Amino acid sequence: MATDAPKTANAPKITKHMYMADVVQRFPETAEVFIQSGLHCFGCSVAMFETVEQGAMAHGIDPDLLVKDLNAAISSSNKTKK
Repeated sequence: MATDAPKTANAPKITKHMYMADVVQRFPETAEVFIQSGLHCFGCSVAMFETVEQGAMAHGIDPDLLVKDLNAAISSSNKTKK
């Protein structure tokens, strides 16, 4: 599984195949999304080996909706930085 976001001309995108710890490290603004979704374990040692999809499914969260919310947080953050 790849841990890097796809390289596109657009803003970086998070995928459900990325490791949770990598997502939060690369995009700190996503921590709030994980917390609001009930996924508080993004900072635990398992998060280094668990993808966004695996973490979401283990907590009864729709992984596609979580990815959508994570990408919205990045997009919103990018707009405020400009």
